[in-house]
Amino acid sequence: MRTVRRRNHFENKPMAEINVTPLVDVVLVLLIIFMVTAPMLQMGIDVNLPKVKSKSIDVTEEKLVLTITGAKEIYINKNRISLSDLRIKLENIFSSRIDREIFMRADKSIPYGFVIEVMSEVRKAGVDKLGMITEPPEESR
Repeated sequence: MRTVRRRNHFENKPMAEINVTPLVDVVLVLLIIFMVTAPMLQMGIDVNLPKVKSKSIDVTEEKLVLTITGAKEIYINKNRISLSDLRIKLENIFSSRIDREIFMRADKSIPYGFVIEVMSEVRKAGVDKLGMITEPPEESR
């Protein structure tokens, strides 16, 4: 008796499907490596900075408020000052400050031209930011 061995017609053909499991494994390993190394790239360079003696910087500096009353009187916080001395006084104040900003409150009865004159002196003193303090409008019922 003769045994006939049947050949499978798939044995000699190359496999047409790609096994993606090893590919996914490699991609996940690379993803983990990049996630771990990315924060290290953003840290920067270590530098030994020179040490000098200087006064410490006060982070909680008092905000300057410039007030113009109805009688055209000018106050820096609670100190009265004339328009002619305003620029010099502000230059002296801002020479030792980090932020160069001031907030201005003006009475609504003051002529617009006078407020512009004061704003011009403030700008000439080198103030970077000038904020206006107003009251919220009353809500109508």
